[in-house]
Amino acid sequence: MTAADAPKAAPHGHLVPVAQDVHAFVQPAGGWCLNNAGLVADGGRSVLIDTAATEARTRRLREETARIVPGGPDYVVNTHFHGDHTFGNGQFTDRGAVIVAHAGTRSDTEEAGLGLRRLWPDVEWGHTPLTLPTLTFRDNLTLYGDNIRTELLHVGPAHTANDVVAWIPQRSVLFTGDVVWSGVTPYVLMGSVSGSLRALNQLRALRPSVVVPGHGPVGGPDLLDSTEAYLHLLQDLAADGLRRGISALQAAREADIGAFTGHLDPERLVGNLHRAYAELQGLAPGARIDVAASFKEMVAFHGGLPACHA
Repeated sequence: MTAADAPKAAPHGHLVPVAQDVHAFVQPAGGWCLNNAGLVADGGRSVLIDTAATEARTRRLREETARIVPGGPDYVVNTHFHGDHTFGNGQFTDRGAVIVAHAGTRSDTEEAGLGLRRLWPDVEWGHTPLTLPTLTFRDNLTLYGDNIRTELLHVGPAHTANDVVAWIPQRSVLFTGDVVWSGVTPYVLMGSVSGSLRALNQLRALRPSVVVPGHGPVGGPDLLDSTEAYLHLLQDLAADGLRRGISALQAAREADIGAFTGHLDPERLVGNLHRAYAELQGLAPGARIDVAASFKEMVAFHGGLPACHA
């Protein structure tokens, strides 16, 4: 690990309004483990969309949420199983919140446990007990407030095998989890390139005005376009790499990623190419892949352990 990559916690996030009754919890620019979340609260039952990676970050999310919903949210939705979106669950169940997720996400959360913490042992994770969803679904689920509803739509495999997005139709706000990214390199190793493209088409059909990505600044429908463009580039790079008989790591090292050069966490290209190679060779979207081996190659590409500023 280089000095530049040494763990250094980024500033805490804050809750900002993005529409009437709808807020986004936006964390500072960063990729690994600095995710966004959201809150829907119209006076009826309130919905928190995702949590945060560490005890301290989730405490900040809880404090920010309490400004809008003093008693805490009624529901906490996990858009997928990764720890930056789920490790904070336990800080809300003690106030009676029901954790909601796709059935596959519950299984994946249980299997993954707190393993993410081992990748960056110097991060101050704090007390983040594994807290599993207690309400699950397989297709779609709607949570109703007094005046607006939160539609949970299963769109995976995309970022993972079972991604869910939260759509607020009366406010035209879409919380995408990690299906969509903003200024941060997408990551589809555990999901699917082709599945992500299908998911983006599904999300575009909703015609959202506000898009809250899993990582990076809030934007509009252009975030769907930029994520899609990266995925198409990824497919082209994978097809070329396979044609030339070179490894995913070598293809990443030789790649010209053009407009995406300035995106954070570019080492994810290696993992993404592993998934793209495998799909072109017949692996089904969302099927298991060797994550550990891919991560080692991302470390090699980066020249050290990728930075985590949680």
